[in-house]
Order: sequence, then C-alpha cells, then structure tokens
Amino acid sequence: MEKTEVEQTIAELQKTPEDAVIYKAIGSLLVKAEKPKVTEDLVERKELLDTRSTVLARQEERMRSQIKEAQTKLQEDLSPVSQPSS
Repeated sequence: MEKTEVEQTIAELQKTPEDAVIYKAIGSLLVKAEKPKVTEDLVERKELLDTRSTVLARQEERMRSQIKEAQTKLQEDLSPVSQPSS
C-alpha cells in the first residue's frame, strides 16, 4: 500500500513543473522542499520498499518449505510402523 502511494506521488511530481512549490509532510507539519530532493527521497523510499518486499517473500518461501518438511516428518512419525511378516 505504501509502495503504491510512493509510486503515485513520484508520478505526480513528474507532471509538475520544475519551478513548482513543493511541500513535504514532516509529522503534522508541511515544510517547503525542493522538487529534486523530494523526488530523490521518494525514489530511495520505493527502492527500500522493493527490497523489503523481496526479503519478506524469500522469508515466506523459506518458512513454507520448513513447515512442509515438518509436516511430512510429523506424518511419518505418526504413521503406524509396519510390522514385518513372519
């Protein structure tokens, strides 16, 4: 969700003229800022969010794999041991 907001903000900034007055929210304050600096900050934020998303996806996949292995082992441990026929 935050990534979408950042992408939309970057797109809107690209549409504004270079001399447009830009304000950046800092807490509950709006502070005048330079367009290139705001754009740079947003691009960095987007890259950070992309990286976090990738890391979380890898962690999720690793966890799914570990859960599947544990489930398989548990099923093996709980299945009745077959008795050798005499």
